[in-house]
Amino acid sequence: MSAEPRLHTLRVARTARVATLGTPATAGSWWVVLHGYGQLAADFVSAFHPLVAPDRCVVAPEGLSRFYVDGMAQHEQVGASWMTREAREAEVSDYVDALDATVRHLADDTPPSLHVLGFSQGAVTASRWALWGDTAVDRLVLWGGAPAHDLDLAEHAASLRALDLTLVAGTEDPYVTDDRWAAIRRRLQAHDIPVTTRTFEGGHRIDPAPLRALVAPA
Repeated sequence: MSAEPRLHTLRVARTARVATLGTPATAGSWWVVLHGYGQLAADFVSAFHPLVAPDRCVVAPEGLSRFYVDGMAQHEQVGASWMTREAREAEVSDYVDALDATVRHLADDTPPSLHVLGFSQGAVTASRWALWGDTAVDRLVLWGGAPAHDLDLAEHAASLRALDLTLVAGTEDPYVTDDRWAAIRRRLQAHDIPVTTRTFEGGHRIDPAPLRALVAPA
């Protein structure tokens, strides 16, 4: 008899949360925005008021794992995470399924034009969902982050070329240094994946000026 514990897995129902601005059921254009590590959807979505228009709404799903971000002493400030490295394949599968289910839950019979913006950890999440999920994505914006390292860009190059892919970062973002920015672009260029890049003066945050520029007429 083995003394080592055995881990078993099973699927269970979860209650997911999503914050919205505007009216998803009647909007022809959705911006699905995915928060970063330690954030909550209701707080994160407030930065996206500039995107709301009569025919455009904002949908902010929340990561399924919540935790106290202020340590063991206070237990006052709560944040969420999309995944950790523990049981990572299952967690990725769970959040891809949850994001697909969110769109089905909120959408009318006519699928909206879908723009997905992922910030920080949400950028990795957004890139996986856009390529591995069942939801048709028209535009992908990775803000303060990069495509997931485990995406096979050769396999998904055609899908990424069909997307309107944009990278956004602040000039003082400590997580998107010049070297990392250049490495991300080289990785995409190696597979002939076109990308639009935008920068703004600032750090690791959602800034209203470049946000408005994303929906400004060309």
